[in-house]
Amino acid sequence: MAAAGAALEEASLLAWLFRGAPGPAPGPELAGYLAELAGLGLEALGREPGRLAEERALAAAQTRHLAFAHYKIFIRSAECTSETGRGFGGIERGLARLLGRLPGFQESCRSFLRDAEEIASSRRMNSLTLNRHTEILEILEIPQLMDTCVRNGYYEEALELAAYVRRLERKHSSIPVIQGIVDEVHQSSQLMLNHLIQQLRTNIQLPACLRVIGYLRRMDVFTEAELRIKFLQARDAWLHSIQASIPDDDPYFHITKTIEACRVHLFDIITQYRAIFSDEEPLLPPGEHAVNETAIFHGWVLQKVSQFLQVLDNDLQRGVGSRLDSLLGQCMYFGLSFSRVGADFRGQLAPLFQQVAFGTFKKAIQEAVDKFQDEMNSYTLISAPAVLGNTIPVAVPTTQPGTLQPPMVLLDFPPLACVLNNILVAFNDLRLCCPVALAQDVTTSLEAALGKVTQTILAFHRAEEAAFSSREQELFAQFCTVFLEDLLPYLNRCLHVLFPPAQIAQTLGVPPTQLHKYGSLGCVDVNVIKEPLAFILPKREAMFTPEEKELTQESLAPAPGPEQGVEASLNEAGDAVSWQASGWAARILQHEMDHLQGILYIDKMDSRTFVNTRWTELND
Repeated sequence: MAAAGAALEEASLLAWLFRGAPGPAPGPELAGYLAELAGLGLEALGREPGRLAEERALAAAQTRHLAFAHYKIFIRSAECTSETGRGFGGIERGLARLLGRLPGFQESCRSFLRDAEEIASSRRMNSLTLNRHTEILEILEIPQLMDTCVRNGYYEEALELAAYVRRLERKHSSIPVIQGIVDEVHQSSQLMLNHLIQQLRTNIQLPACLRVIGYLRRMDVFTEAELRIKFLQARDAWLHSIQASIPDDDPYFHITKTIEACRVHLFDIITQYRAIFSDEEPLLPPGEHAVNETAIFHGWVLQKVSQFLQVLDNDLQRGVGSRLDSLLGQCMYFGLSFSRVGADFRGQLAPLFQQVAFGTFKKAIQEAVDKFQDEMNSYTLISAPAVLGNTIPVAVPTTQPGTLQPPMVLLDFPPLACVLNNILVAFNDLRLCCPVALAQDVTTSLEAALGKVTQTILAFHRAEEAAFSSREQELFAQFCTVFLEDLLPYLNRCLHVLFPPAQIAQTLGVPPTQLHKYGSLGCVDVNVIKEPLAFILPKREAMFTPEEKELTQESLAPAPGPEQGVEASLNEAGDAVSWQASGWAARILQHEMDHLQGILYIDKMDSRTFVNTRWTELND
């Protein structure tokens, strides 16, 4: 322990003595010399510097002598030292370069090892591939085989290949080759889907439809609701292509062909749908929301009916001429055929045809009024036929009882005859398609037209009254009389034929005696039209010659009818009343009751007693 402490003390002393000196640290010789100095006395220690100086001078002299005597050795030694230093420097630089290249060499060796392992693995894979060449080739040819099956229509085999590829994908989804095959097969499956849907857009029959829908279900691409929608969309596209190919130059031809196409092909589509898809609701777990698949079909049928009605309305507005009744019959048969599949739309046809029929009638009546106005602008009473003052009766064609013969007296006044002819043309066109629901509209339209005729007559009177002679004044009064007493009653009889009061009453569910409470239903109000012309009509009593009296007596001969009668009805308060009549009162009562049944007195009396062309002569 004491030696260790002394050594530590010496080391500390050396470090303190040479703490600022350059060069290497003191060696063990210096430590020994210091130990020796520590053992010297004071005097010896004082002589020590001198001794060291003498030794130093002696060493320097010996060194010079040695250098002078052996200088060649010193020179060689210096050269060797220099060469050795340079050699060691080169070695050091080479070692540095070697150490710098070792990491790259090490990485190259590792890369070589990896490449060697990959080559070995590839060789093993190539050997395995060569051994499994047949199986691998079959798998690689699946996309091409799938495409060939789809393009040639072998959908059964294509579905089997698609199922096999799905199994491969589940097992080997991480293999890029398998993933590529799956992608190509998916593209072929999409092509197959397009082909199948395209087949539904053609004139395909039910067995082929069943096969196509079976393939689509096995492809598991659509849900049941989506599959129904796709089926209806595809069939609807085919139906639309058929309808689009129908020429639309002629509205009647276009709508008749459209009716035929819809009646045949639309019914086939509905039959196919009902044969393929069930109307029963699917069984679902509790809490799962179910799509109303039945509503899909019903909504599509309603859409098709609505589209047909729109096409029908467009073509009717364009005009189908006088073939409205034929078109109505075809449409009603079309609607009746759809009643077998629960889509009877006949009730929606009536408003369309009523609108068109009334529009055509209203247009014809307006044209009649316009022509009457034009004729009245150029009409003069002087140009009236001489038959007005002729004493020879005009031959009147005989008609069967119950027929409507226009009043022959209208021939004396061409404007009235022309307006009646035009109105009768409108009536004849309306008669082809004349629903009872138009009774009020037709009557109102006719009353408005007759009101315009009355205004035209009044305008003619105001314009010509100042220049009227007595003869022209008489002719104009007869003109108004014929208009009010012959033309208007005849138009009412025509309206009764078009709209029988008994049929109107049955449709409304009221007695015929109550029809007057419902306004203008098949009967023009003569009094309303007569009122503006009342001041023009003459007030006179008829005078008869003996011959005319005889004719008049025959005209007034009792018509076949009851001699007595009892009538029960309701008064204005709705209370039941009854009365008994006989003689003329009974005949008058029967006459009025006949009006309610659409029967006129001309249907019972002798037609030859109806006409007298010599009233003017008799009244002068």
